[in-house]
Amino acid sequence: MLADRLLKEVFAFNLKKAKLPVGIDVLDPFNGEHADQVRHIVELFHRQYYSDERPRMLMLGINPGRLGAGSTGICFTDTKRCEGDLGIPVPGMRTHEPSSDFFYRAVRASGGPKSFYDRIYVQALCPLGFTHMGQKGAPVNLNYYDDIGLQKAITPVVVQWLRDLIATGLRTDVMGCIGTGKNLSYLKKLNAEHGFFEQIVPLEHPRFVMQYRFKRMDEYVAKYVAAAGL
Repeated sequence: MLADRLLKEVFAFNLKKAKLPVGIDVLDPFNGEHADQVRHIVELFHRQYYSDERPRMLMLGINPGRLGAGSTGICFTDTKRCEGDLGIPVPGMRTHEPSSDFFYRAVRASGGPKSFYDRIYVQALCPLGFTHMGQKGAPVNLNYYDDIGLQKAITPVVVQWLRDLIATGLRTDVMGCIGTGKNLSYLKKLNAEHGFFEQIVPLEHPRFVMQYRFKRMDEYVAKYVAAAGL
């Protein structure tokens, strides 16, 4: 089943071969404080929505943040949406992520999680996140493209990750890139070099919509629904 192949790749992914710049730490929910719970959540999610052989279109985000996939292991899914929309309990953790708010508006507009995930598999170009020390002395999220040394260090791992994902049986005729700026530019460059996908559909990042285009929410939700073919 697709679920088995996807879970194998998700749980096996690591950055051990990437020499990260000094001062940058890996955000790895699969080996963190709530590792057992996160692995359980992720397995339930895959078993619930991918226990078949139907090829899905891939949507790729950037890398996890602490309040979304960094807490649940599921891209663009905070604990609130994990429980409320997916019906998967998350005892002991409570996170609210604006990107997840937008994303599940799109999921609901697509007919709900079953209808959406029957067609789509959402992941990240790098499925583990990054943090560095902020000005207030606490860890803050870092996107892979915010540090050129970090981006260079992870690129070989990302290339292999995309190959492994596609090999599970995902579609290669079209994919959705979540993020129309640096994430799109990076993915286009990788695609030109390695020929992963025939077509890349740009989708505005949920956080961008929530922060800067909130009044046009319905327009961007409709764009995601259209990209999903629903």
